[in-house]
Amino acid sequence: MGNTDIFDAMAINYDTSERMEIAKITSDAIREYVRDGKDKSAIDFGCGTGLVGMNLLKDFHIITFLDSAKNMTERIKQKIAEFNIQNAEALWFDLETGFLSDIHADYIFMAQVLLHIDDIEPVLSRLYKVLNPEGHLLIVDFDKNEAVISDKVHNGFDQKELSTLLTKLGFRDIKSKTFYTGKKIFMKQDASLFILDSKK
Repeated sequence: MGNTDIFDAMAINYDTSERMEIAKITSDAIREYVRDGKDKSAIDFGCGTGLVGMNLLKDFHIITFLDSAKNMTERIKQKIAEFNIQNAEALWFDLETGFLSDIHADYIFMAQVLLHIDDIEPVLSRLYKVLNPEGHLLIVDFDKNEAVISDKVHNGFDQKELSTLLTKLGFRDIKSKTFYTGKKIFMKQDASLFILDSKK
């Protein structure tokens, strides 16, 4: 996935109080869209050190933490072992360059991940294939922000444009909303986060 080397280097010191606060806000937003999750499987895609997914462990039967940065997945494995978590596993894999044909889930959630993926359409298409029938893809990311100028990340996304792309890929029942606005949370700029729910 994009910026993998950067995230490998950040893994050891990634769990700052600011990131943990945003992760709590994000996981609360995701939880609103989960139905009968205790009987369902989930993938925390581009999970980092698992800050969002760890908050949702009680909401799902099992969560697979998936990231392309090996050091991030190692940190999650440490947490799973340290806290004796029974309903979680961690996988190191880059969905931008390959496809896991033997992994499927009822829910996939991705928090501030899409902005790091250079070409989002192939990855979203692969996620569609990973979802079980009637499964949900939940995307949390930044609204389009012209104040952000970077050659490493997208400067956010237009919710309508993203919904149009997802429809093209086969997703349906798409709904989205902005749920949080914060100071200097995106490349040191004030920004807002949206959540988008789409169904296979």
